Amino acid sequence: MTVATPLTRAQRLLPPAGLPRALCLQSALYAVGSGFFLSGNAVFFTTIVGLSAAEVGLGISIAGALGFVAAVPLGAVADRIGPRRAWLLAALIEGCIYFAYPLARGFLAFVVIVAALALAESAGHSGRGAYTLDVLAPGERVRLMAFNRSALNLGFTAGALLGGLALASGSRTVIMVVPPLAGGLMLVTALLISRLPASPHRRSDQQVSRFAVLRDRRFLVVSLLNGVLGSHQVLLMVVFPLWLVERTDAPHAVLAWLFALNTVLAVGLQVWAARGANTAHGAVRSSRLAAAGIAVGCLVMPISAGTAAWVTVCLLVGAYAAITLGELFQSAGHWGLVSELSPADQRPQYQGAFRLGLQLQSIVGPVAFTALAVTWGPIGWLAIAAVFVLAAIALGPAVGRHHAV
Repeated sequence: MTVATPLTRAQRLLPPAGLPRALCLQSALYAVGSGFFLSGNAVFFTTIVGLSAAEVGLGISIAGALGFVAAVPLGAVADRIGPRRAWLLAALIEGCIYFAYPLARGFLAFVVIVAALALAESAGHSGRGAYTLDVLAPGERVRLMAFNRSALNLGFTAGALLGGLALASGSRTVIMVVPPLAGGLMLVTALLISRLPASPHRRSDQQVSRFAVLRDRRFLVVSLLNGVLGSHQVLLMVVFPLWLVERTDAPHAVLAWLFALNTVLAVGLQVWAARGANTAHGAVRSSRLAAAGIAVGCLVMPISAGTAAWVTVCLLVGAYAAITLGELFQSAGHWGLVSELSPADQRPQYQGAFRLGLQLQSIVGPVAFTALAVTWGPIGWLAIAAVFVLAAIALGPAVGRHHAV
């Protein structure tokens, strides 16, 4: 019997050599730059630009709405010029926008900058997603996307830590140089994209409307349901911290450890959670496992309001871990669904459309879930659990109209 050596175990955490590893390196560097800036995004605009917190929130909401409206048209543009070219142009534009941040003066300039960034990110997502589907073998797509997501988590965590150190310095000068440094990293990722091989992207022989995907109602229903399942991010990043602070006696420092737990689980278990999700049937199964994990976490959460000390902490850790596992299965289901349901000759457009559900939940989710959980308490958590379960139940028939599941 062969015993795996530590080196062998470490190798299992690495993506295969060649193009998959190059894609993960690009993702990790991109995430470092993104995490580096986003960790101090609000502080930059309030401290350096002089905006109020309300103005920052309004500007980000406007940018999110524009990204939602433009997702499908930008996907169609990516389809027309080619996924890699769209991805490369988006990365170059993102880098340049970060260099423009220190020039922002007033609310209008801030809105223009964050809106341009949101549009570039949307175009880049469509191009990157379609390129990945084009260059990877169907049976390997979900597994390699899981490696990629692990790289994103590592990069984002590293970037957030660097951004936190910059904020901790309290220096206005240090905070001022954060956006240009993040922009420099974005331009490096653009260089890496330019060195990737061209994708065998297949265009349709017939003239296809740039809004053709909007007539695919079955796909849009799947996108909406996937968006509901993807709202675990709202629970983990918005609702959970508010609940811990306002409704439990747990030390606030526990939040930092919970975020670290999320990163460790995502890096260590994402590839495992993606097993079997490379078919329509497997993607639906992963989505249902996601709903089950998230529902368990939602059912545990209200109990923590009536406990004390270490019991509360243990309940919060258990609930957070369950929702995180749900996140990992949902991500795998997402990749499987978009891979299987996107026509090969319209992948960028379909990539953009598949984001609609996720973007919609990012707009509605924070308000709805916060009101349910923090205001309604146990009944609200039960309602949230029911939303996820019902979405998972409806997903099977919706996908079944494209594939027998």
